[in-house]
This record gives sequence, C-alpha cells and structure tokens, in this order.
Amino acid sequence: MPNTMQHYIDGHWIDSQGGRTVPVINPATDQSAADLILGTAADVDAAVVAARRAFETFSLTSREERVALLERIVAEYQKRVPDIARAIATEMGCPISIAQTAQAGSGLGHLGQALNALKNYEFSEKIGDNRVVREPIGVVALITPWNWPMNQIVAKVGPALAAGCTMILKPSEEAPSCAAIFAEILDAAGVPPGVFNLVQGDGEGVGTALAQHPDIDMVSFTGSTRAGIMVAKNAADTVKRVAQELGGKSPNIILEGTPLDKALPGGVGGVLLNSGQSCVAPTRMLVHKSQHDEAAEKVGAMFAAKKVGDPLSEGDHIGPVVSQRQWDRIQGLIQTGIDEGATLVTGGTGRPEGMDAGSYVRPTVFANVTPDMTIAKEEIFGPVLVLMPYEDDEDAIRIANDTPYGLGAYIAGDPAHARKFVSRIRAGAVFVNAGGLAMDMPFGGYKQSGNGREFGRFGLEEFLEVKSVIGALPEEVD
Repeated sequence: MPNTMQHYIDGHWIDSQGGRTVPVINPATDQSAADLILGTAADVDAAVVAARRAFETFSLTSREERVALLERIVAEYQKRVPDIARAIATEMGCPISIAQTAQAGSGLGHLGQALNALKNYEFSEKIGDNRVVREPIGVVALITPWNWPMNQIVAKVGPALAAGCTMILKPSEEAPSCAAIFAEILDAAGVPPGVFNLVQGDGEGVGTALAQHPDIDMVSFTGSTRAGIMVAKNAADTVKRVAQELGGKSPNIILEGTPLDKALPGGVGGVLLNSGQSCVAPTRMLVHKSQHDEAAEKVGAMFAAKKVGDPLSEGDHIGPVVSQRQWDRIQGLIQTGIDEGATLVTGGTGRPEGMDAGSYVRPTVFANVTPDMTIAKEEIFGPVLVLMPYEDDEDAIRIANDTPYGLGAYIAGDPAHARKFVSRIRAGAVFVNAGGLAMDMPFGGYKQSGNGREFGRFGLEEFLEVKSVIGALPEEVD
C-alpha cells in the first residue's frame, strides 16, 4: 500500500507535525480503504523551506539535465501503472479498465508533452539589441482534485519540473494514494531533495496554508469554482500568481439535420466516461426542436443500457461516484430536475437496481430542459445528461453561452456549418466532431471556468517568469 500516513518532504518520508488521521472511503463499498494524515501549517512551512532551498540550485540546471530527469521519471512511472490504476479504482471508483488506460495513461501523456516542450522551447529571445529571458517562477503550490488524479498531478508537476521550479503538491484527500505513488516514482528517478514535496491534507488546512504562504510564488489549482475563489482570495495578500482550472457545464450542439445515429454516441460517451465526473464533460446536449424527441429516445436507450458495477472488475461499465457526499448532491439535483418539470427519460433517484451499498448513481437523462432550470445551470458531476431543444442557430449559440462557465463546448455535424459557431462560443476549447483532449493543445477556461492554460508548451509557460534584459550582450544570457 502507498504511504498516505506521512508526507514526502526534502527527499524523505516524515511524520506530520500535529496532523490528524482520517479514513479514505472506498465508494464502491462504503468501507475504509486506507488511513490518511491531514497535514498542518507546520508541515507546509517545512515543505516550503525545503523547496526554497532547492530552488537555488535546481533553477540553474540545464535543459539537458532536466530532460534526463524527466526521462528517468517516465521509465519509473511505466513500472507503477498497475499500482496507480488500482489506487484510482479503489479510492474514486473509476473502473479498472479505464483507470489502467485513460487515467494512468494520461500521466505518461503529460510527461511526454513536458519533455517535448522542454526540448523545443526557446527560453531566450532577441529583440533588437535586447533580449527577453524566461525563467522559472520559483516555488509553486500545486493543488489537485480527485476525479482525474494522475492527469492533474502530472499536468502540473511535469511542466513545473521542466521549467526549473520546485514545488509542494497537495492532492485531494479523497484520492491521496496516487500522489504517494508518484512521490515514490520521483524518488526512484532521482529528483533532488526539496524539488518535489508532498503534503497530504484538506483544502481548509493545507490548501489555505499554501495559498497564503509568503514564500510561495505561484499556486496552480484545479477544482470547483467555489474552492478556486477561496484560493484566489487567500493568495491575494501576497500577490502571487494563481492559475486555475475550475468547473464546467459544456454544451454539445447537435447541428440541425445531423444524422443522430452518427452524432449522439460521442456525446453520450463523454458524459458516461468516469461516471460523469469530468469538468469538460458535454452534459448539456442542445438538439434542434425537430429532432429533440428522437434524440431523447435514442439517448435514453443508450443510458438505460449502460451497466453500473464494481470498479475493480474488468468490463464496459461505470463505477460509483467518489463519495456519499457527492452521491447526496447528485440525488438532490436529479430530484430538483423532476420537481422543476423536466422530462425524466431514464434513470432517476436512488441506486441502480440490486445495489444496496456504495455511491452508485443511476445513469439519468432529462429532456425538454429549459435554460432557467437548475439542472441546466449547475455542474452535476455525475452520469446525468440534459437535453435542451433550440429553435435555430442563433438560439443554440445563446443557450450554449448562457452559463457562468466556459471550459469546453462540442459541435457535431457538418464542419462548414460548425465553423460559423466556433468564434461565437465562449469557451477555452471547442471540439468539432472530435473525441478526447489533445495533450499538446492548451487546456483551460473562460469566465468562471478559470484562468491560465495547461498542457504542453502552454503548461510550461505558466511556470515561467518573463525578464527583459536591456542592452547589448553576447548571444546567450546565463
């Protein structure tokens, strides 16, 4: 079992200074899967001291040294994929088949993109007789969520290392084992002491201490918009950089006249993947009024056919949502959808038939949803899809943008027709007849979905500071 009862600070596993122990609950069984130490502000202070000391030397390492380090990390990561997958399946309920591929594989993808970015990035640019130099920003705090634990950990740690930063990671207390395994990976790869530090804990304790700490230069946060607002407020007094990837309520516009059998499966799969627990999931399906009822029937059949089962069993099914608290919230929103008059096509409240334990949710579809309904506005973060009829293109664009979020948007249909929509959709990513994310493309949101961008070169640049060097100097600035 990974070590979740100690922190990894300055190259060593150490006990907490005053932390308390809590259970990590397996959402498939409602039983404890591990014990976790919740760190303290004193633990954060120790990690920051180590990271600040290490920055003095690691920030001066060469591109070649950091490339070699990342390559060693890749080799060690590959050895631990089965351990990572089992931790994800056990702690947050993702089926093992997806945990081994999409979940664990995303970490390898981000390491590869960090390597590519580091090998090709121009850290120094000549402008006339002067030069612009990009340098590591300093000591960074990385706060990550439970829904794609390795994806978000490595999407931050990889480019931060590539940039020459040192760091303190606080993973979600609901899925902490991946971070402990990753610390073991970095230790085995020879990451110098103090460059990477892991402090386990919750947002109220460790997260707040990190955001407020005067010796931390940047916070990179992924999580809910509500929590992101608190991180930004806590960081404001020390005027540190804050990069945030927050919530979403992504529209999926099925263009008028598009064959539904071709257009619907991708959107359905995007919602059901990971039991709907993806910030960029296409959870609002916008269908022309002439095709709405047919789409509701077809989508309802797809959701009704989706099996729900044990995340540790192989197969094409979805697992539970992450916790009883999340289950309760989803149940409340499903009931609200019913109460507000949306048409329940399939699913509904309660657990799937035959299940009397675990945070399992019935795959649920609502039709005839209007923009004023709660389920059209709030991020549900479960296997719940809402179908919304629209009148014409202008109406579809209006409904798509009628949200405080702006992380992603999807368009299915003729590419020439879709092109008219792209510049008018207020979202950080627009997927046109496309599948998953491209890890060399920038990922982040408009509006209350955050600020800054992750992945590839764009993720590397988040961890760099810009310096102007004025005056004639030799070609290279050391």
